[in-house]
Amino acid sequence: MSPLLPDSTPESDALRERFARVAMRSAPTPQAVFARGEGAYVWDVDGRRFLDFLAGIAVNALGHAHPALVAAVADQAARLIHVSNYVTTPQGVDFAERLVRLTGAGPTGRVYPANSGAEAIEAAVKLARRTGRPRILAFENGFHGRTMGALAVTGKPALREPFEPMLPGVDHLPTDRAALEEAMGDDVAAVLLEPIKGEAGVVPLPDGFLTAARELTRQHGALLIADEIQTGAGRTGDWFAVQHEGVTPDAWVLAKGIGGGVPVGALVTTGAASDLFTLGQHGSTFGGNPLATGAASAVLAEIERADLVGNARRRGVELREAILGLDSPLVTEVRGRGLLLGVGLSAEAAPRVVDEAMRRGLIVNAPNATTIRLAPPLTIGDAEIAEFITLFAESLKAAA
Repeated sequence: MSPLLPDSTPESDALRERFARVAMRSAPTPQAVFARGEGAYVWDVDGRRFLDFLAGIAVNALGHAHPALVAAVADQAARLIHVSNYVTTPQGVDFAERLVRLTGAGPTGRVYPANSGAEAIEAAVKLARRTGRPRILAFENGFHGRTMGALAVTGKPALREPFEPMLPGVDHLPTDRAALEEAMGDDVAAVLLEPIKGEAGVVPLPDGFLTAARELTRQHGALLIADEIQTGAGRTGDWFAVQHEGVTPDAWVLAKGIGGGVPVGALVTTGAASDLFTLGQHGSTFGGNPLATGAASAVLAEIERADLVGNARRRGVELREAILGLDSPLVTEVRGRGLLLGVGLSAEAAPRVVDEAMRRGLIVNAPNATTIRLAPPLTIGDAEIAEFITLFAESLKAAA
């Protein structure tokens, strides 16, 4: 048995109390107070070590304190952190060129740099409005962010209702082809979807749904917009999850892993979608600044150099087989692709599993009561997987 970490430690407790006094009430009680990280591990202010299999919710693609990212941030901070968007920098150009190449957007590919996933979604919503059509189709239980435009397309009523009225013209559909066919028409500006619904519990789209959505949007002259905020940058075992089905959308919404922990997002377009915005119709003070884009370029370059896309694909298979091989009565299935996995549970025990895992020095997440989400760094290897399986097995047993 792995030794349990102490439930209460002096410095962590003191900092949590200070946090509670100053944090907005929308913030949850912190599970821990972290001070440093290295690779797939983090240490709290009291020196307790944790194996991080959440990676900042699919953000820290290279793990913690990766030399390539550290060097890029330090070097850029010493040179140039910010300039206005009336000019550009080599870092901004390289960032955009990389995204056009990696998405496969081709010669018509264009990039709008943002600061976060929610801001990139806001850009996508405005892009859809530029078609002149009034309706956007999104999906039940989808999650696209918490700003007002992003919230309007998010398919979780409990998140939207406190802030209604929402942006009009958004329909939330069941994720099935018949519902999409019935809802489609020549008044639809865009269909917005996640290839895997991360916040819904790592739920992939039904087989063939993505291809059908591409066909239907083409038939009706609507945009297909892929929210790859959580699935992008190699996490699912391909650069972007739509590539598993050979689908090219009209736009990709990106963030999280492309920056490896530095806040950055992007909207990438191709074809006619690249001509919808005209001068001055959208912009951002900080979007595309050299610190963020330089960091993101370094992260994407390292993912490519080290074949971390391939590592995500291989390690995802290993994790899936190892989890199912535990024969835990609590585990019913493992969903997802690559290193974005959802462990389905037979009971509403996910919060207990998360707590038991934290007590053993393992960080996982419960997007709902019956799912454990795993999104470790793309750099994990044999040692990290072996340790995870030991700690996860103990956590499942203790929570059962």
